[in-house]
Amino acid sequence: MVPRYSRPEMTAIWAPETRFRIWFEIEAHATDALAELGVVPKDAAAALWRWWATEPTIDVAAIDAIEAVTKHDVIAFLTWVAENVGDEARFMHQGMTSSDVLDTCLAVQLRDAADILIADIDALLAVLERRAKEHKLTPTIGRSHGIHAEPVTFGLKLAEAHAEFARNRARLVAARADIATCAISGAVGTFANIDPRVEQHVADQLGLAVEPVSTQVIPRDRHAMFFATLGVIASSIERLAVEVRHLQRTEVLEAEEYFSPGQKGSSAMPHKRNPVLTENLTGLARMVRGYVTPALENVALWHERDISHSSVERYIGPDATITLDFALARLTGVIDKLLVYPERMAKNLNRMGGLIHSQRVLLALTQAGVSRENAYRLVQRNAMKVWESDGTLSLLDLLKADPDVAAALSPAELEARFDLDYHLRHVDTIFARVFGD
Repeated sequence: MVPRYSRPEMTAIWAPETRFRIWFEIEAHATDALAELGVVPKDAAAALWRWWATEPTIDVAAIDAIEAVTKHDVIAFLTWVAENVGDEARFMHQGMTSSDVLDTCLAVQLRDAADILIADIDALLAVLERRAKEHKLTPTIGRSHGIHAEPVTFGLKLAEAHAEFARNRARLVAARADIATCAISGAVGTFANIDPRVEQHVADQLGLAVEPVSTQVIPRDRHAMFFATLGVIASSIERLAVEVRHLQRTEVLEAEEYFSPGQKGSSAMPHKRNPVLTENLTGLARMVRGYVTPALENVALWHERDISHSSVERYIGPDATITLDFALARLTGVIDKLLVYPERMAKNLNRMGGLIHSQRVLLALTQAGVSRENAYRLVQRNAMKVWESDGTLSLLDLLKADPDVAAALSPAELEARFDLDYHLRHVDTIFARVFGD
């Protein structure tokens, strides 16, 4: 993880202290259940919690020093706890295997990370809704292939992003539910040395579901889906970021990132106002998507387990969630403060001499009895003159002067096809679909 692109709440989930605290709770809850079943003395479980109630400092350096000798992180942690708790600690980890602790802990961390990401998306949705409604009827040009097509509104662009992130929220909620599973099933997952009721107890205490069948690890299809969902969200972030980047181009300049007092755009050119935040979001999105393929490759483990997935997840768990958290917060800030220029949108809308109304004229000609092929030819031959004039000619004037067009449509009928409001008459319908009001 890179501190530059990290936020404290998400980073804290992946701190070593947090991981060890979760490990302790898993072990202590399991020991509670074992005590209730009569497998270990009740005093052993009570001793663990008595020590924990003193709010001990997790000595990460001491645990790491033990691991340097044992070459095993869970054993190092158990040894450190035993040194602090005393003789009763020998009853910890009865019938358990390391993956019971590691996988259940990872499930807690990914679930908690998902909660932060869901809150991030909620904040973004609120901003998108506010700005979409602000510009609900702000006309702008719609582009296909980067070329002027027909009018839309800037509010529709943001409403579209809102609908996309609402879908992403639903995907993340589903991925959260899928990843939040507990496995306390022992070596190769058969419960040979630990009662399934222990697993249920630990799951209940941690707010997790029970993994129905866990070899020696929780199946990694769950993790693959989780990280794939993060990748999709990252792609949606980039999609909106690229739109802002295009709109900020000097030749377009319909919207731009907020440029704060004292901000500098270039070390060489004092006039520059660059879309650095959204360019950064494109880069961050690439990183999050880059973690998806390793997660997919982790699914195919050998037999009941191997640890080829372990090193991968130590990277991608923190990095993917921390990066996405930062990116969502940054995008929310960009949209919240986005500078929007309706006058420039209107200027660009009228930039090409009315070409944006060509389809309406085509349809009117066909309704007046002209074949579609001839109607297309008549409109196109006039439209190309406007195109080649760089918009200095007027499509409406050329059509009125074209005898073949005039034979089918009167000047008033042609003028009626150049009405901007016609293109916006269903905006309310679309907004009702997106926002429900």
